[in-house]
Amino acid sequence: MLEVTRLQKIYRGEGREVEAVRDLTFRLGEGELACLVGPSGCGKTTLLKCISGLMAPTSGSVELAGNRVTGPPRDMAVVFQEYGRSLFPWMSVRDNVELPLKEKKLSASRRRKLVRESLEAVGLADFAASYPWQLSGGMQQRVAIARAIAYEPRVLLMDEPFAAVDAQTRADLEDLIRELWRKFSITVLFVTHDIDEAVYLGQRVLVLSSSPTVVQDDVAIDLPDRRDQLTTRALPRFAELRARVYNQIQNAKRGSADGHRSAPSAAAADA
Repeated sequence: MLEVTRLQKIYRGEGREVEAVRDLTFRLGEGELACLVGPSGCGKTTLLKCISGLMAPTSGSVELAGNRVTGPPRDMAVVFQEYGRSLFPWMSVRDNVELPLKEKKLSASRRRKLVRESLEAVGLADFAASYPWQLSGGMQQRVAIARAIAYEPRVLLMDEPFAAVDAQTRADLEDLIRELWRKFSITVLFVTHDIDEAVYLGQRVLVLSSSPTVVQDDVAIDLPDRRDQLTTRALPRFAELRARVYNQIQNAKRGSADGHRSAPSAAAADA
């Protein structure tokens, strides 16, 4: 569904060059949920901008369902970390969710149906007439998620969407994402700084090296498909996978990624 091939991004200006992303390659299958982690400043946001068509790579390519991405694709939606800036405070929850659907030229009846279903899916059916500023941070992020779901994307990119909410709300939203992923069969690429979150959410965890960025490790998460916050996080296997990802990130910080960049994508070696 999503294929990133030898992606490179070099920033040029004032007589100097900065290579942010170097020769980065990975694939996501249809309906797959993968999390992406890496050291701070490793180029995760640059990568997402290239994947979403908001920024042109210096070289390499991004393909969505076999079609090269040269601008924001109609089959892709993005949920940002700063949900407050992505919602229009003068528009109701219903209108915020409906706005992108108008750009798709959908009929009014179809738009109403998608808005209703997406708000029900995130537990906000009773808040359609409310305004974002009347809602908590967690509820506002649910509105942003509902808007993305209503757009009926084939691929959903999420850029650290829970970084600004409290721990309890974060746990609830993590479970919501897995519920929506199963219900709508969307391909999800979820960027996070939180290693525990990555292991809990994903079927795979892609570990990025320090900048200039490559895929340092591709960890298959062989936890039970049905997960809950208490039971799953208490599993010995969860701790093993978390330790492996943590060690890879520490290796990246120390600049010792070269020996790990060809690591197998299967869950072959534990930490």
